[in-house]
Amino acid sequence: MSGTVKSRARGERSRGVSVALHATLVVASLISLFPVLFIVFVSLRGRDGWQEPTRFDGFGFGNYTHIFEETKFLTWFGNSLIIALGATVVGVLIAASAGYAVSRMRFPGNRPLMWTFLVVQMFPMAVLIVPLYNILGQMQLLDSYGGLILTYCSISVPFCAWMLKGYFDSIPAEIDEAGRVDGLSPFGTFWRLILPLARPGLAVTGFYSFITAWGEVAFASQFMSSEEHYTLAVGLQTFVGQQKAEWGLMTAAAVLITVPAGLAFFVAQRHLVAGLTAGGTKG
Repeated sequence: MSGTVKSRARGERSRGVSVALHATLVVASLISLFPVLFIVFVSLRGRDGWQEPTRFDGFGFGNYTHIFEETKFLTWFGNSLIIALGATVVGVLIAASAGYAVSRMRFPGNRPLMWTFLVVQMFPMAVLIVPLYNILGQMQLLDSYGGLILTYCSISVPFCAWMLKGYFDSIPAEIDEAGRVDGLSPFGTFWRLILPLARPGLAVTGFYSFITAWGEVAFASQFMSSEEHYTLAVGLQTFVGQQKAEWGLMTAAAVLITVPAGLAFFVAQRHLVAGLTAGGTKG
């Protein structure tokens, strides 16, 4: 008498397929984590430890101590934090205002405004350096926090406006009408009713604006000339000389730079999926 063959439910994977899938995921995770772990490993090996990466001794915090005591890393860190937070706040406010206006109001140039934002995103940064340099020079904003903040807003606002416009489209217009019935002005409705409901979208655009300003190199290198105004992107270039690159110091600084970015992601991560989904499916 032949034995019965157990049939699998629809969508159920066999044991072999599950093992292969999990093995693939483990390998992919290790490949993704290896560069990060290697940077941390090199940063703990001293100034010249990167030359012998196969040795597993001589660990210490000498690179980190040297960065804090012998360089202006804290000044660069503070400058980057001021600029990144400023670009985030200003950029999100401008993008939210533009996105809400296009979503709720009808005015001449409504659709061309959003298409202009889209076209602006097509230009690479290298093309924009010279015109932005001339504009900031005429406004006397070169080598200043304000000039770099406005520059980063020019990068983040077009994308954020499109994202928030799609999110505002998902909020019922009846809420605006209720605000007007209660005597709120258009700005009061936007500030007191719509923005609190748009927190997931604001979290996504805020995270994007912060990361854009925090890790940008090209504009900061060209627009910041005095050492007291250096950002991390500019300051870390001093670790690379004509004869030798201080890879131990570079890796230690890279580890420290990831901390604010990780904290920003931790704060925004619970809103990221909802904000990206709404902004990507409405419009």
